[in-house]
Amino acid sequence: MNIFPIDPVALTIGGLQLRWYGLMYLAGFALGWGLGRWRASRPGSGWTAHEVDDLLTCVMVGIIVGGRLGYVLFYDLPAYIHDPMEILRVWNGGMSFHGGLLGVLAAFWYFARSQKRTFLEVSDFIAPLIPQGLFFGRLGNFINAELWGKVSDAPWAVVFPGGGPLPRHPSQLYEALLEGLVLFALLWIFSGKKRKTGAVSGLFALGYGLFRSGVEFVRVPDAHLGYLAMGWLTMGQVLCLPLIIAGIWLLWRSSSAPAKRGTHGGRAKGGSGAP
Repeated sequence: MNIFPIDPVALTIGGLQLRWYGLMYLAGFALGWGLGRWRASRPGSGWTAHEVDDLLTCVMVGIIVGGRLGYVLFYDLPAYIHDPMEILRVWNGGMSFHGGLLGVLAAFWYFARSQKRTFLEVSDFIAPLIPQGLFFGRLGNFINAELWGKVSDAPWAVVFPGGGPLPRHPSQLYEALLEGLVLFALLWIFSGKKRKTGAVSGLFALGYGLFRSGVEFVRVPDAHLGYLAMGWLTMGQVLCLPLIIAGIWLLWRSSSAPAKRGTHGGRAKGGSGAP
């Protein structure tokens, strides 16, 4: 399958350019906010709409700051030392999920501390709201023609601008499917029933780590990093290993923890709160 280059600029108004990459992030935040408020409205959720608004504001800041700084530190530090202002040009692409995750974890810690909740209460509530943001983010990568896959003769392979004349795996769409839609479905169904603290967070960490590591086998590593070991290990897989370990540990830990009333990591007020 060939594909015409998609203009990364969605709309130009005067000197202002609205880029698809930024719009994808806005779409992910908006959908997460709507789903979060809906879940908070369910009986026994233990959450209020106001708390969801405050939490997602913290999360948005964590994603943007952490994702950008994570990409700078993990993937291309010399280039940003050469041109520090490029750090602010988010519309050019360059966001690290793992950096964004660290930013989100910092947001969880701050919110939990300020609201006198536990860290895992907060992460259990927010985990099912993250995959749809990943879905839109990967669509943004596809439109930006970045992070493409290896050369492929699959009928759905795509010729990317800047990727040479040969068709390649649309690895961004693979990640949108697995990290976005599939992981969202798993977490939404899993968290719809009463779970022990940390179980939902554990499933997210394990699921994302496995899906991302799998797609890395058909995704071209960053040119300035290449493969780190054995001719196949990538930085993405290295950064996913702690997630997989943490996910397994949280699921094991929750299997021996006492059950709590309510769902989604909230302070229950009665009822199962299953959506």
